Amino acid sequence: MALTPRLAQFAAVARHEHVTRAAQELGVPQSTLSRAMVRLEEDLGVALFARRGRTVALTPAGRTFLRSVERALAEVDRAAESVRADADPAAGRVSFGFLHTLGTETVPGLIRGFRADHPRVRFQLVQNYGEAMIERMRAGGLDLCLTSPVPDAPDLVARRLDEQRLRLVVPDDHRLAGRRRVRLAEAALELFVTLEPGYGLRRITDALCAEAGFTPRIAFEGEEAETLRGLVAAGLGVALLPPPAVPRPGVAELTVTAPRAVREIGVAWLDGHPDTPPVAAFKKFLLSRRGQLLP
Repeated sequence: MALTPRLAQFAAVARHEHVTRAAQELGVPQSTLSRAMVRLEEDLGVALFARRGRTVALTPAGRTFLRSVERALAEVDRAAESVRADADPAAGRVSFGFLHTLGTETVPGLIRGFRADHPRVRFQLVQNYGEAMIERMRAGGLDLCLTSPVPDAPDLVARRLDEQRLRLVVPDDHRLAGRRRVRLAEAALELFVTLEPGYGLRRITDALCAEAGFTPRIAFEGEEAETLRGLVAAGLGVALLPPPAVPRPGVAELTVTAPRAVREIGVAWLDGHPDTPPVAAFKKFLLSRRGQLLP
């Protein structure tokens, strides 16, 4: 860390092989630059320059050190250019996470709508379950995410955007398949196929079943809603799921009348985290879609 501030100075002196000209380029007094090079050599314990007045030549150790310094400075330049590009209001980057179940129609529609006015903004997209996205956001890997349930944590800001009705999905030859509406308690003796623990929809399923007076018997725990729908069609069990993007044969989708079976969908971001202009614009766009998020 003590060496870092002097690396660009060293590279300038090495490039010019002249302390005065390097000092002029850097805009520092020649005496300040000379002392900095002496301290750099003292810190390294190696002579980097052979001096002839104000003219200098690199020693073999200096040439070796210069190659690494030039690579390090080039990497810093690339990093600076990258963060400047990501913050560009017209062509910057938004790191955006969303649930698997929102990937077919909702998120593509959102991005299409936003890019109508911001055509050059770039997206880095992450599709995952809610808790994983929030941890990634806390680690700095996401700017914001669409998730469900809407999180409640002191380090997050979350805004409810919409709600989505959940349906009881049963095989098309099931005893309930001819019904349009059903109370969830009527499925108390059924086997359920669900998402794995940790998924928001799993927590909602468990809570709704508890409200209906039973604990679901689990036949399978998966990672993707449409896989569950396929397993329902195969007769493995029933499931509480959001509506499919495209109707799937082999199942009947029933409206749950009691308890009220919905999931809230919201956007979350880190409290106090400064937004770049493109992130701020996309956040404003998402908030403007409150009540109109879902197709």
